[in-house]
Amino acid sequence: MNKAQLIDAIAADAGISKAQAKSALDSVTNSVGSALASGDKVSLVGFGTFSVSVRGAREGRNPQTGATIKIAAKKVAKFKAGAELSGKL
Repeated sequence: MNKAQLIDAIAADAGISKAQAKSALDSVTNSVGSALASGDKVSLVGFGTFSVSVRGAREGRNPQTGATIKIAAKKVAKFKAGAELSGKL
């Protein structure tokens, strides 16, 4: 499912226009992104938890040359599915 299909599904399920559904979805994604950027965790009971994890610096290999390269440390977003969502899979 892509973003347009998700907007259509939200609009149909909530009985609102596609423009309102798009606005609501954009608001949710912006809010989650802002919370993660500030280091917070976002928990949606029954759905899951979004959090930030730190991936440490490490060495990797260039697959074409085999040369060793240094991969810098960085922060990455993580999602852990909640029990209710996991039960639906």
